Amino acid sequence: MIRDRDAKFIAAFDAVLADAGVQVVKTGIRIPRMNSIMERWIQTCRRELLDRTLIWNQRHLLHTLREFETFYNEHRPHRALGQAAPRRLLPDPISDQALIARLDIRRNDRLGGVLREYQHAA
Repeated sequence: MIRDRDAKFIAAFDAVLADAGVQVVKTGIRIPRMNSIMERWIQTCRRELLDRTLIWNQRHLLHTLREFETFYNEHRPHRALGQAAPRRLLPDPISDQALIARLDIRRNDRLGGVLREYQHAA
């Protein structure tokens, strides 16, 4: 488990985790943004998925998280990447007005409609 060096985590807290077989790794000193990427992913996962889904058991949770991971990396647009997904490049822009007038957009629902993917029909 990665944790910061806050005074609220006393030695007894680390001892309980060590007895459970969990290794504690402390973040660097005075580095508040050290874990910010993962915290952002967790916040996004919670807001876009877990707040809208009733999880039945561990198997369902793992399946749901795998689906969200695939959606997040292969379809969901990211502002920092110019609205591309990490594992997918943006398609070339359509400049022909005739093609724009007859766009055929298809929606693919994942996880019962909680996650929605939109793409051009082939």
